Amino acid sequence: MSGEGRRRVAMGAMRAVMGTLAIGIVAWGAWAVLGVVHENPDTPPSASSGDRVHSLVLVTDGVLDKTWLAHTLSIPSSATLMSLDLVQLRARVLGNPQVVSADIVRNFPDTLTVRLSERSPVVRMMAQGATGAPRMLLVSTDGVAFEGNGFDPEMVATLPWIDGVRLVPSGNGFAPIAGMKAVSSLLATARLEAEGLYRTWRVVSLERLASDGDIEVATKDGMRVIFGTADDYLRQIARLDLLMDDSTDPTRPLREVNLSLGAQVPVTYGTAAPTLDGPPVNTLGAPANAKPMIVLSTTSTPHIDTNREL
Repeated sequence: MSGEGRRRVAMGAMRAVMGTLAIGIVAWGAWAVLGVVHENPDTPPSASSGDRVHSLVLVTDGVLDKTWLAHTLSIPSSATLMSLDLVQLRARVLGNPQVVSADIVRNFPDTLTVRLSERSPVVRMMAQGATGAPRMLLVSTDGVAFEGNGFDPEMVATLPWIDGVRLVPSGNGFAPIAGMKAVSSLLATARLEAEGLYRTWRVVSLERLASDGDIEVATKDGMRVIFGTADDYLRQIARLDLLMDDSTDPTRPLREVNLSLGAQVPVTYGTAAPTLDGPPVNTLGAPANAKPMIVLSTTSTPHIDTNREL
């Protein structure tokens, strides 16, 4: 036999041996898997200790933390990544109206990652049902009221109260409050352009928003300011700032300023400023004309200045 022939015979024998070994390895693997299933008939091959959920990762643009997330998800300690119902877990997270959107993904071997987008409050409110004490809720730009988890109490204390609204139960929460886009725009303009004035604002009322297009603001010292939604907020705030700079007589404090009529600004003075008695309380399902808890002190006959242009 020639040398080339011997090489072909040797290569054929080697291929036969390798094929036999491959068949043997496959058969051994199948036997091992069947043995495991036989010993643990209720445990699927994927449910090994290596893919149990050992870590939660939270990525958010807000203030919710991993303690809140773990409590909300309530994942059993024995749960595996593959056994989790991600649709159900996402529904639990979205059950909190503070959460706008949520994505949950598995990261093998043992990590569950949750990405959230949260609402931020622009005002706060006191709400009271048929029974029980009033409770504070926060309200976002899109009008959603929520209890608020994780926010700095000092920050919350700077938010003005809202009144003159209708809070209607819907599902597990409340229907969005109408008009909050206009309110949020006014508050954002004041906070950015006249923070000193903004910090004196205590109650924002939407009582006249639907009927007249006006937003009423009661300050901490009791002054009442009416803003028109049809006019530029920055221009109105500038007029208010100028009026307050010029109002230096302590015996004739500003009582009411109506900025909703353009350049002609009606101004009411009083010998004593009104006082505010606690935050307004909005009863659940109450009509939109609920009054803020403002008690007016005795005043002299007001003087109305309708001729001054600002």
